[in-house]
Amino acid sequence: MKNIFLFFSLLLFMCACVQNKTYTALDPENFVSTKDGKETALFTLKNDNGMVAQFTNYGARLVSLYVPDRDGNFQDVTWGYETIEDYFNSTDIYCGPIVGRYGNRINKGKFSLNGKDYQLTLNNNGNHLHGGTQGFECKVWDTEYVSKPGNDVLKMSYYAKDGEEGYPGDLDISVYYSLTDDNALKIEYQATSKDTTIINPTSHAYFNLAGTSDVTILNHVLKINASNFTPTDQSLIPTGEIRKLTGSPLDFRQPTAIGKRIDTQCEALIYGQGYDHNYILDKKNKQITEAAVIYSPESGIEMSVLTDQPALQFYSGNFMDGTLTGKYGDVHNYRTGFALEAQNYPDAPNHDHFPSAILNPGETYTQTTIYKFGVKE
Repeated sequence: MKNIFLFFSLLLFMCACVQNKTYTALDPENFVSTKDGKETALFTLKNDNGMVAQFTNYGARLVSLYVPDRDGNFQDVTWGYETIEDYFNSTDIYCGPIVGRYGNRINKGKFSLNGKDYQLTLNNNGNHLHGGTQGFECKVWDTEYVSKPGNDVLKMSYYAKDGEEGYPGDLDISVYYSLTDDNALKIEYQATSKDTTIINPTSHAYFNLAGTSDVTILNHVLKINASNFTPTDQSLIPTGEIRKLTGSPLDFRQPTAIGKRIDTQCEALIYGQGYDHNYILDKKNKQITEAAVIYSPESGIEMSVLTDQPALQFYSGNFMDGTLTGKYGDVHNYRTGFALEAQNYPDAPNHDHFPSAILNPGETYTQTTIYKFGVKE
């Protein structure tokens, strides 16, 4: 099975190199290893327009995403590393993976279900973040190419046992990655649990639409379709308030450069050291709708985020400090990458008026999030 995966990835790797001479996709050989007794590898998807996405099953993570800029040259717009060993050794474990069971924060790692109290592992200032110390991003997922209508689909699956990181219930989760003909990366999630549990997985990819960290993301122009957000305390735990964005430097309902108001001295931006906030999307159901649009003046690349989730976390790279170097020698400097994470609200299990994060036996959790790319002159 390993040889089949490697052959398929090598074939797509060579096609990418031949058809598009403006970039060289990463070498699958550099991702062959083992972790916790399971084999790691690099997997490649490609659409008919030449767009290429590469993934590793370590953390079910996005490694590279090559999209055309305004001049027709392909740019890799997501952060990552060139070898699996780089991922093993990186201190930034949230570079590109699927995080969970619960993405974002849970206050003091505590919540109650059906009258029973649970304590999750604490890994962020006395709180629980992105599934704990050994969340989904640290696991080697089972992976296969599957056939669905349209282009090829990469299916990654993980079985999280009852009690892992403190969560109840055996959870079976699968993530389906695909590239569409209109240059979109589509991510579909499915999960079931044997016992009542909580769930809120999300993709934690970092983007820079200029294609290089030599350019900060402060000139990127962002629009978020949200009229409200969830304020937090100093440790970025929601207070429970739903607050309007009108008049706030967090309001991105009109396209605005990220750097225009990022240093405004207001409580929310001081606590997050910039943007690191949960935006409540302007929607009333689970239909897939546009959550955000972001554009790089340098490359002309525009990315739309569409999702059926109720909220979006916008993070502006405030804790990046230049100590890590990724692909092509790009240094992960301060505010040179951003994340737009489709999600439920942070700490939802502890706030009855937030959307429910509960998954019961016999139910199937689903989520669809799409990152769609185009160019703007």
